Amino acid sequence: MSVVPELFVSKSEGGPRRLSRVGVALLILFVSLGAGASALAAHPAPLVAGILVGCYLAFAIKVADQWEKAIVLRLGRYRGLRGPGLFVIIPVVDAVSGFVDQRVRVTDVRAETALTRDTVPVNVDAIVFWVVWNAEKAILEVESFNTAIALSAQTALRESIGRHELAQMITERETLGHELQRILDEKTNPWGITVQSVEIRDVQIPKELEDAMSRRAQAERERQARIILGTAETEISDKFAQAAQVYHDNPIALHLRAMNMLYEAIKERGAMVIVPSSVVETMGLGGMLGTAALAGGSPVRATQAE
Repeated sequence: MSVVPELFVSKSEGGPRRLSRVGVALLILFVSLGAGASALAAHPAPLVAGILVGCYLAFAIKVADQWEKAIVLRLGRYRGLRGPGLFVIIPVVDAVSGFVDQRVRVTDVRAETALTRDTVPVNVDAIVFWVVWNAEKAILEVESFNTAIALSAQTALRESIGRHELAQMITERETLGHELQRILDEKTNPWGITVQSVEIRDVQIPKELEDAMSRRAQAERERQARIILGTAETEISDKFAQAAQVYHDNPIALHLRAMNMLYEAIKERGAMVIVPSSVVETMGLGGMLGTAALAGGSPVRATQAE
């Protein structure tokens, strides 16, 4: 892992950088030129001049990356924004208060053991997407906007959890995210920061409650299955009652239905059907038994029960 010298690193997010790499390169260049000139002239004046000019350029030249804005203060008063790219300040008189990253950033927020509206303890993970649209306000209006965003998001998340029931949080995560985005955006807009979106990543509930909810869902599914089965039985009984009424008023239809059922039963190979003799005589099923035997291609045993 590469190590960046402390000379170039800001003390905190958005904080000032001590020296730019361009300034350090110019310092080394002028000191080297001064040392060479002093060696040729046998006099220390060129070296001293090279050191002074190099130090001035090292502290005067700053560089901001493409996605950054630099806040310049002159004797403690705001002078304006600089960057991206190379810019020059007056050492001692001017100071760079901070470099503000204006890219979209992500903050991970977690609310641990927060109670929902129906008093269920939950752990909620959320992701906040935000961007600094006004670097001047972000530096001048709030001390540390990164910390402010994280704490504000956590507080808003807890408040939102308390206003929703567990079922709503599980099934309506998108709605909860929009509500959090609106609350945070109203709070952070005066700081020059816009909260673009909030996504609820995970909602965790206690293991005991999860098991109880699973058992409840299983019982509900079983209840629905029993209701469906009972409804089907009721519909079937209604159909049988209608069929019985039709057969009662039309004996020929009953006779044809009995013959069809008998034929379907005895045409299977090796089937044995016990038919009362009274039914055979009444419905004339003897010919039907023979026909079914021939259709099945194998002997069929039909026993008449006396």
